[in-house]
Amino acid sequence: MKKAIAALALAGMLAACSSGGEATNASPEQKIIQVGSVYEPQNLDNTAGGGQGVTEALSGNVYEGLFKLTDDGKVEPLLAKDQKVSDDGLTYTFTLQPNVKFHSGKALTSADVKASVERVTAENSKSARKSNLAVIKSIATPDDTTIEFTLSSRSISFVYNLSYISVVNTAAGELTTTADGTGPYKLGEWKRGSTLALTKFDGYWGTAAKNAGVVFHYFTDATALNNALLTGAVDIVTSEQSPDALAQFDGNADFKVNDGKSTTKLLLAFNDKVAPFDNVKVRQAVSQAIDDQKLLTSVWGEYGTLIGSMVPPTDPWYEDLTAVNAYNVENAKKLLADAGFAGGFTFSLDTPSYDPHPTAATFIKTELAKVGVTVNINTITADEWYTKVYQKRDFAATLQEHVNDRDVVWYGNPDFYWGYDNKQVTDLVNKAEQAATADEQTTLLQQANKIIAEEAASDWLYLYPQIVVASSKLSGYPVNGLNAQFFAYGIVKS
Repeated sequence: MKKAIAALALAGMLAACSSGGEATNASPEQKIIQVGSVYEPQNLDNTAGGGQGVTEALSGNVYEGLFKLTDDGKVEPLLAKDQKVSDDGLTYTFTLQPNVKFHSGKALTSADVKASVERVTAENSKSARKSNLAVIKSIATPDDTTIEFTLSSRSISFVYNLSYISVVNTAAGELTTTADGTGPYKLGEWKRGSTLALTKFDGYWGTAAKNAGVVFHYFTDATALNNALLTGAVDIVTSEQSPDALAQFDGNADFKVNDGKSTTKLLLAFNDKVAPFDNVKVRQAVSQAIDDQKLLTSVWGEYGTLIGSMVPPTDPWYEDLTAVNAYNVENAKKLLADAGFAGGFTFSLDTPSYDPHPTAATFIKTELAKVGVTVNINTITADEWYTKVYQKRDFAATLQEHVNDRDVVWYGNPDFYWGYDNKQVTDLVNKAEQAATADEQTTLLQQANKIIAEEAASDWLYLYPQIVVASSKLSGYPVNGLNAQFFAYGIVKS
């Protein structure tokens, strides 16, 4: 009953107010931030395939981890008050922050942390971080405030990987439509296909949110999203999807256009285990037949970056590999002939239905036709992509955006959905993870990345720009959106 009353109160507050959700004379702490996004969650549980929208709305806002990855890419303690690491690097002991409570009122204990990690590593988990935590040998909870991880081998990225793990109240049961975290907001009402509301949690253990709450408004059309910002229906757009529309915001004193640092790569991902993409020369040919710069310009104008690999410039092991398998139609034809496909071939391209994938697919179809390759575009929903491509590996090639930083390591896992299997790369990735120093890790991952790029394990079409457009009345919002996170608790609306 209390939840129903709270939801009705929030709905009434939103309905009663115009273009921002509150009276204009309200203090910043009383104002609700209206956020425009194209990333609605599939469900509210990332271990159940909730997708990018879960991270954007809930990570750091509703759920917290032992550590957090800040908007500028630094790893900082959060629920972990302090840590100790054994001399051999195999045992990590963390002490929890005191007096932390879940939104339901239950006190946080080390048992909750243990159970949350085990949700991610469970056999049926759909979390992309599952393989990164396979190094955990055992988890002990000596007391309610102490948790101890024993690893099977050194893992220089262990603390970094823990920053992705949301600590949940596992006693809350099934979490695909509900949430019980420790963050500065608690889950309000989720209207599928429309909005997801977060309300300020008065019992928060840390620094309170600077606003009264957040409402994420979800759009499938870029024009509608921009119109919502222009009319004041939303205060900020987390990731601009229509560069052509930026002219109406540039030079307009009512808005600010922020060009942040992105880690989101648009991939033409081949299924490297099936013909013809099990042939390196075919992958190289397809990559060289596509004019990535022309595609980037057609979609993003002057924004965005070519990178030539899975590694964005913000990663410690970045190198400019755009010259590897660069655009070269004549050489692409030669490579196809050498691979036994002088007459070309036909394949199906599984394409998510939301922008910019359909545009990119049509462009790729036109480009590859020039070298005799026929592309049949198969448009699918995000849910269908997850089941068909990610789970069942039932595809020849697909388009997908990968949002995380430091994710080149997935090419070291032959069981990942694209099926790339190079034992030398796997060995380099494994050695990098067991490195004693960051410099050693960087050197090894640079070696691995060069091989991956040379073999065209995928075609990395471009790195998205991270364009956050906001009302000039807003301050304190994140602009980089690393890994699709959107920390809303520092936003102030004047």
